[in-house]
Amino acid sequence: MVISFIMAGRDTTSAAMTWLFWLLSKHQNSEEMIVKEVKSLLDDGEKAIDFDVLKAMDFLKASLCESMRLYPPVPWDSKHAMFDDVLPDGTSVRKGDRVTYFPYGMGRMEKLWGKDRFEFRPDRWFQETGSDQTLKSVSPYKFPVFQAGPRVCLGKEMAMIQMKYVVASILRRFEIKPVFDNEPAFAPLLTAHMVGGLKVMVKRRNANGEI
Repeated sequence: MVISFIMAGRDTTSAAMTWLFWLLSKHQNSEEMIVKEVKSLLDDGEKAIDFDVLKAMDFLKASLCESMRLYPPVPWDSKHAMFDDVLPDGTSVRKGDRVTYFPYGMGRMEKLWGKDRFEFRPDRWFQETGSDQTLKSVSPYKFPVFQAGPRVCLGKEMAMIQMKYVVASILRRFEIKPVFDNEPAFAPLLTAHMVGGLKVMVKRRNANGEI
């Protein structure tokens, strides 16, 4: 199981963070919100980035989810039916049939995400609760990046904590800017990646989080 955690979480988490850094470079307000959130939770650097702090990084989690909605680390997957069944739309499935689903396409469906489905909007993952905003509980069958049901990803929470830690650690100290302005290509293989990787320039932030 430990080997599965390590192997399944290596390429997927690196791909997810690569696309997030690129998206944040195009949406400066979202990057500033993450830096502000990290700075606030760390009490201006007085606290360490521990588990409790990472769990409280709601805007960073929303940004990761929004990035994976548009560029899922696993763009397609399939299962084999163990018995005869009928899908919700009436499609018959026979025992042994292979059923494939497409998280990349699902993340861009107007029916699921609205007319702004192609836009990077981390705020779509929040809901108003009185005077506050809290993260929505989104069905994994709508957002199947970590799969759903009895086959949900065992490392889901670990992967999210890892990505939060890496992104927060980098953005609190550095600004990341791509070398090239063109939109990178998405390679939808078994594990998706950015063609050619993300070549960047790095600038150090000061103690106030400014460049």
